[in-house]
Amino acid sequence: MNEVDFITRVHQSTKRDYVGRVTSADKAHCAEVAGRFDVEYWDGERQYGYGGYRYDGRWHDVAAAMVRHYRLTPETRILDVGCGKAFLLYEFTKLLPGVEVRGIDISAYGIANAKEEVRDRLDHGSAAKLPYADNSFDFIVSLNTLHNLFNYDLDAALREMTRVARGPQYLTVESYRNEREKANLLYWQLTCRAFMTPKEWRWAFAQAGYAGDYGFIYFE
Repeated sequence: MNEVDFITRVHQSTKRDYVGRVTSADKAHCAEVAGRFDVEYWDGERQYGYGGYRYDGRWHDVAAAMVRHYRLTPETRILDVGCGKAFLLYEFTKLLPGVEVRGIDISAYGIANAKEEVRDRLDHGSAAKLPYADNSFDFIVSLNTLHNLFNYDLDAALREMTRVARGPQYLTVESYRNEREKANLLYWQLTCRAFMTPKEWRWAFAQAGYAGDYGFIYFE
């Protein structure tokens, strides 16, 4: 289990007004709306989530780095847990023609509006109960998803990822290293349920028996 960073560059490309997030709108209401993971979260106003999450190629370099790091091939069977609109999976199919990809997400809207080229390979469901057989994927990835779960579902999701894996796994979650990053995370987040330091996250991984790689994003 190693800490590997694939997405800080993508994360830092977005400028954030942390104080404005809690002063310009009813933050509690916005969080309630965002937590439905419906149209408002993906394609509504910025106060409810992405403010319009459209394909722009930002995940190409992330996918390419994972292909290199994990030596993925067209024969690799890939699962994205919390795939959203499946832009990352689409990049894998471009980099590895013929690769078999699968994605699962709690958002029916996200799947219905996912990249058309991979939409038929997506499932609506929970990370805490994956509808796949044991040892059925060669590589499992989960980006910015598991921190949205309460601890009991987080533990189940980590165990499920381990159950269906027969190869490397990688996940990223939101975290904080100091009080400033903690405050910024609390100000900015809309759907986070697991607020933990890196040390706490590593403890949660160990408790669930998760032995894959991981990365953190911070709100500096």
